[in-house]
Amino acid sequence: MSSKTISVTANMGQGWAINADIRGHQVVIDQPQASGGTNEGPTPLEFFLFSLAGCIGSIARIAAAQQKIDLKSMEVKVDADLNPMGLMGKPTDDRVGFQQLRVEAQIDADLTDEQKQVFLDEVCDRCPLHDNIKLATEVVHSLV
Repeated sequence: MSSKTISVTANMGQGWAINADIRGHQVVIDQPQASGGTNEGPTPLEFFLFSLAGCIGSIARIAAAQQKIDLKSMEVKVDADLNPMGLMGKPTDDRVGFQQLRVEAQIDADLTDEQKQVFLDEVCDRCPLHDNIKLATEVVHSLV
């Protein structure tokens, strides 16, 4: 099995901002002003959903090229619900994370609706983030 390590290091900025330099890209996570942040960037939860949508879109480009599909455009929308009580440290019977993620895709390609569904299913099966969310992935945390 060959593997590739992908690494990101984030640092606390001013206020609620979290900063990272990812391959030369300056990325900021923040909270909305209504939540005490300065709204410099998306929240971690929004970035998470964007990452899933972006990964599905990226894999779709790869799959379309491999299958010689003229993928003119694709819009991926991800909605998710969570009960914020747990992340705020308040008692809840719900889990802290999202209860469900809903992925909707609009695909502009010369395919039937049935073919588009098969294509989307294949793309989601090939998407590493979709896989990590769908299946249990061990998360190890440690103090260094």
